Amino acid sequence: MAKGLQTRERILDTAFRLAAREGLDGLSLSTLAGELGLSKSGLFAHFTSKEELQLEMLREASRQFVDMVMTPAFQKGRGLPRLKALFDNWRQWMTSLPGGCIFVAASAELDDREGPVRALVVEQQRELLKALARTARICVEEGHFRADLDVDQFAFDVLGIYLAFHEIHRLLREPRAEQRARRSFARLVEDAEIRQ
Repeated sequence: MAKGLQTRERILDTAFRLAAREGLDGLSLSTLAGELGLSKSGLFAHFTSKEELQLEMLREASRQFVDMVMTPAFQKGRGLPRLKALFDNWRQWMTSLPGGCIFVAASAELDDREGPVRALVVEQQRELLKALARTARICVEEGHFRADLDVDQFAFDVLGIYLAFHEIHRLLREPRAEQRARRSFARLVEDAEIRQ
């Protein structure tokens, strides 16, 4: 791999970790340069603006999310095993990052702003909801969930459980947050399953 590409990857990985800890607004070129031991002008060779850096960092975060959460889940059996793995991986993703889920933080920071960074976060979150709904639809197709399940509502509810878990775990530091999230998810799945 060329040195320039290696440096760019190192910048994006560090930016991702910094933004997870400090938020998107805390992601400045000067702070990032200090974290990396580079000059600001060295960073400008890779990113010409803070906005460009934020966009690329969010794309990198999305790639890492796919690698750590989605891909391992989609290697599980179709239907419920895949859905459960996705939810477990997603919780682990959040707890493995120093500042929690970058997408939750970015959503809170950007919900009242306009621009390309917000547009990217909106697109990413819509794609996540679609993936959750598709996964629930496969559960229906595999006979794990009842045929009349509203898969879009199911996806909404899964996201709601995750957001509650993020807040209770990160902000309130509730030691039983993970247990409560697992219990809420289990009840949601039970409600969706075919009645015998």
